[in-house]
Amino acid sequence: MRAVAVRAFRADPEVIHVPKPEPGPGEVLVKIEYAALNPFDWQVAEGFFDGRVPHVFPLVLGVDFAGRVDVVGPGEHRFVVGDAVYGQAGRPPLGTGTFAEYVIMPQDAAIAGVPDGLALRAAAALPTAGMTALQILRAGVALEPGDSLLVVGAAGGIGSALTQLAAARDLRVVAAVRGDERERMGALGAEFTVDTTEESVREACRRAFPGGLDAVVDLASADPESFAAHAALLRPGGTALSTRSAAPPGRGVNFQLRADGALLEALADAAGAGQVHMPVEGEYPLEKAPEALARNRAGGARGKTLFVP
Repeated sequence: MRAVAVRAFRADPEVIHVPKPEPGPGEVLVKIEYAALNPFDWQVAEGFFDGRVPHVFPLVLGVDFAGRVDVVGPGEHRFVVGDAVYGQAGRPPLGTGTFAEYVIMPQDAAIAGVPDGLALRAAAALPTAGMTALQILRAGVALEPGDSLLVVGAAGGIGSALTQLAAARDLRVVAAVRGDERERMGALGAEFTVDTTEESVREACRRAFPGGLDAVVDLASADPESFAAHAALLRPGGTALSTRSAAPPGRGVNFQLRADGALLEALADAAGAGQVHMPVEGEYPLEKAPEALARNRAGGARGKTLFVP
């Protein structure tokens, strides 16, 4: 089968042919119809996780996907051939990814059925960003309707999903972005949008919420100093959360996604209810994946990139 892979860390991604996998007990083989790009994908190719989790080479990239069950392995299964499914193929070893024609998924992994009314194209764009956003609201920050939430780096995939899901819970979202995104973020549910190239986040938040914010979710800061500057905008007892491990001990929460099928099912319910959708910036064949990975690494994406095997 065709797949997008690197033959070594920091090598150029290329389209290669690898054997079509066969499902073992408790596994399903999914014929991929759409795969979605995340920053995680080029980070894996660059070796960011070398020494932390096992890898296999050639390393097939990609984690997010939507497709249909093509083969079920031995044993009892909750899926049957032809089922529409979506999920995140992020279990170690890294390198058996979704930028390919097929992927093997254990049925107890982060895989779930796609409900009627949710297109596979839309489902493929959801898993990593959507699950992260949903789990942050469920377990990362404890907020009630009317509470305020600052989302730093709101224009990306996680930020877009978080803004929508938070607005659906009647939270007052402040979206901090680089560039004029007021119209788009407002359409996603943000009450305020701060262009950090034009205005200080601190000044904007102090003006809108002089008593402090109830929560901060920082998707952008990579260092403790930048994270601390945003956390300083909280009211006493508020919660600051980092998705980039920038929170110092005792000064905030360093969030890590715990993906599973139940979370995907809840995300699908939210998508079906119109509470979240991921805008798609572009759709390309696998042959264009190397170029798309380079663009994503350069930053500035305003929607998901999808690949069609």
